[in-house]
Formats: sequence, structure tokens, C-alpha cells
Amino acid sequence: MTLSKAELRNVLTGISGILVTPYDAKGDIAPRKLEPIIDRALAAGVHFPVINGNTGEFYALTTDEAENMVVSVAEMLAGRAPLLAGIGRGVRDACRLAKTSAGAGATALMIHQPPDPFVSPRGVVDYIKAVADASGGLPMMLYLRNDAIGTAAIADLCAVEGVAGVKWATPNPMKLAEAIAACDPDIIWVGGLAEVWAPAFYAVGARGFTSGLINVWPERSVAIHAALEAGDYAGARRLIADMRAFEDVRAEEMNGTNVTGVKGALQLMGQDCGATRPPSAWPLTDRQHDKLAAFMKANGLLATTTQNHAEK
Repeated sequence: MTLSKAELRNVLTGISGILVTPYDAKGDIAPRKLEPIIDRALAAGVHFPVINGNTGEFYALTTDEAENMVVSVAEMLAGRAPLLAGIGRGVRDACRLAKTSAGAGATALMIHQPPDPFVSPRGVVDYIKAVADASGGLPMMLYLRNDAIGTAAIADLCAVEGVAGVKWATPNPMKLAEAIAACDPDIIWVGGLAEVWAPAFYAVGARGFTSGLINVWPERSVAIHAALEAGDYAGARRLIADMRAFEDVRAEEMNGTNVTGVKGALQLMGQDCGATRPPSAWPLTDRQHDKLAAFMKANGLLATTTQNHAEK
């Protein structure tokens, strides 16, 4: 799906819904398990499905698997919504995945911040340019998890032709404000730490946010987004308070239960997407499971069979 610059801006300022990667009983990817999750998210009003993000266990996948996932999700979307495709790893794998994503019909690319221990800011500029060339010029959203590179380096990255937005995923709103002021005003700054941090990021100029909750409760994500867009910060905080337990479970073990919490919740809904792959934690501890189950029950999200079992 091709969007105009204005249309892309509207999508980026919405909810970027990070889809899980489902596995079968043998641990192999099982993309078709995403169908009900995608259908539910789109029906709720999620703006921008994202495949091969960190909630999708990007770094646990082979490049072949990541290519399979983007092609499969594009087929399932069938043009009903634009698709943001995650790109990363070594530059050759990144370029290969960018080319496949473009061929599958992705609308834009989300560029994971390279985790190489010897990464340099100017080397990342070359990396982004190579990915852009491989994709044929698709617009890009940078995924920034480490702001220690400094505001000047962030401005250099944002100046690369084709960069349309930044997913800001560090808990530092003041550095975000500095980066916004230092960069082209057309860059869209997206809150990259899900619903809990969205009000703080909105307050300094971000718009839209990423969400793993959309796999489980997309209606709540959409309601939070609507409140923030209307400037109703108090209403957004109330809505966030009712889903905070979900994010608290995901943040445990140095964020090692991030995807575990989402897949655990999906199991409780009767939509088993398999375990997570190491080094993610699996399964939830009994305490984590009970906290998540209580959250799901309180919000009417348990599968009927699970609900009946819990009440016995």
C-alpha cells in the first residue's frame, strides 16, 4: 500500500501495533495464527500493524523466518491497512529483508538500532542509506533504544533522505524534547515505550505510540490514543491505570518477560501462539501468571473455558 506524505504522517501518529510471531508445537513459525489477532486489531481501529518488531522476537528469528513473516502478514492484511516492516541485523541481511519487505507490499520500514558492539553514528548513517537503496526508497522510521549517541548524531540520522519518523524507546522525555528541537520539523516522533509512557512523550511533542497490548486488548489501546489526541491526559491516565498490570508483568526480569506476557495473555484468551524462544523467559512464573490472569479476568478478556476453570 502506497501512501502520500500526508497519509503516512497520519498513520505514524496513530498506533503502531507490534504483532507477535506465533510458533507451532515444534517451535516453527506459524504465521496464520495471527489472523484473528490482526482482524481484531483492525476492527478496533489500530492504524499501523508492525511485523518483525521486538514484540515479534525479531532477534530470535532467522532472516528466512523474518522474510516469511512479512510476506505472510502482508497477504493476511490484503491491503486493509498499511504495514510497517522491521529491518535489522548485519547490513547484508538488513538489505535482503528490506528488499523482501518492499516486494511484499510494506508501506514503510522500521529500522532497528544496530546492536553491534562497535557501532558508530556515521556507520549507522551508511547502514540506513544502504537499507533505503535496497528497498527502492520506502520511507523509514528509526527505532531508537539508546539515546547515548547524542542529539547531534540523532539529527544526522534523521537527516538521511527517506527518514520519516523516529520510534523513541528510551525513558527520557527531556532528551526527546532536545532531539525534536534539533531535527527537521517534518519528522514524526512516536512514543516507543507503549501506552504507559505515551502521556509523558506526548507532553514534549511525540505523537502516536507503539503497542504490544493490541495483540490482546486493542480496544483499550485505541481508547488511550483517542484520549491523548483530544488532550485528555487525565482520561488517558485512567485508561492506562487499568492496563498497567499487563505492562508491569512484561517489564520484569530486565524486560525478559516482555513477549512472554503477551503470549501468556493470548494463551489465557484461548489463542495460543506458542512459547517464546530463548533468551526470552518462558513460561511465566506462577506469581506472574496469577497476576496476568487476574488482570485478564477483571477486564473480561479470559477465554470462556479459562474463565470457568478459574471460577471452580
